[in-house]
Amino acid sequence: MNNFHYFCPTRIEMGMGKAKQLPELLESLQIGKSILLVSDPGVVQTGLVEPIQAKLQSAGYRVTLFDDISQNPRDTECLKGAKYFNEQNADAVVAIGGGSAMDTGKAIALIGRNGGTPIEYVEGQRRYENVAPIICIPTTAGTGSEVTRSSVITEAATHRKLTLKDAALRPVLAVLDPELTFTVPKSVTAATGVDALVHAIEGYTCKVTNPISQALGAKAMEIIVSSLPEACQDGRNEEARYNMLLGSLLAGLCFGSADVAAVHCLAEALGGLYDTPHGVANAVFLPFVLKFNAEENKAMHAQLARYMKFAAESDSDEKAVEQLIQGIETFTRSLDIPKLKDLPGVRKEDFAKIVELAMQNGSTPSNVRTVTAEDYLHILQEAYSA
Repeated sequence: MNNFHYFCPTRIEMGMGKAKQLPELLESLQIGKSILLVSDPGVVQTGLVEPIQAKLQSAGYRVTLFDDISQNPRDTECLKGAKYFNEQNADAVVAIGGGSAMDTGKAIALIGRNGGTPIEYVEGQRRYENVAPIICIPTTAGTGSEVTRSSVITEAATHRKLTLKDAALRPVLAVLDPELTFTVPKSVTAATGVDALVHAIEGYTCKVTNPISQALGAKAMEIIVSSLPEACQDGRNEEARYNMLLGSLLAGLCFGSADVAAVHCLAEALGGLYDTPHGVANAVFLPFVLKFNAEENKAMHAQLARYMKFAAESDSDEKAVEQLIQGIETFTRSLDIPKLKDLPGVRKEDFAKIVELAMQNGSTPSNVRTVTAEDYLHILQEAYSA
């Protein structure tokens, strides 16, 4: 028997038009009247932030905006945001956007109240406490950060990905409104959707998984694989957009009380070095890590193939694993995900550095099959040669 722990105190509000109810939802939380909105320039440019800001202001909230955030947010940006949080005497953080905005918002809520730097929390020099209330409104279906305890930040000086991880970083409220995802470009929809799929797969298979995470992950895989092509084909397909946001949420709940693993470790190394979009980086490594892991875990990976309808229930485990690898490769290709060798900046000469960063990642030990530096290098070489 496996002892396990599952915890998620986040209040979840989901539905078309839910973002318009934000003032009433915040009022019920009684978190104060001074709000720091955290978003990124791309989301602000789409016009999604301004109506939310105006609605809060008309309801009597004092609202200021911080949007100095990169695609892969830096520790320096978090420190700047924390300083601004204090200058504005903010009571709470409302993060609007994808993973970059939500992860930065979490770091600001932590550091703004407690001081310090991200690395000090990662290394245990500071305690996760007295965190300002965090409210997350995702505008992409992918990261799941709206319900997780994690914030992934790039250390600018070293290019390392730092993972702040503690229950105190879980948002008090997640507002999921599919309408906010209607204008997401096809390429971003595809990349973030595969990111969510990887969350479900790794949360299900990792060494620290649990029955609740596995149940959530299984459903997330089923939903994402069936809905993502439709969402890419027609961004205003309400059912597809709703299902993708639901799949991403379930995937976040899956890995949020378990962990990610080798796909993410390689992807985060790539993002730290080249600023590669996180979902794209996950997608290029997914088939090759699955192939590596399945060699020692055939039964588990055969079941993944059945959840995603790449294999039938009657198929043997051997056949199902083959169909899993082939199915994932075909799936990502159909979404126009680029190959590793086609990504900007990626060079074979950097492989040793990528392996080093992946091995330093705290999620490497969680991979379902023990992975060494030599294994990471082999996976990199396979992915680059594909």
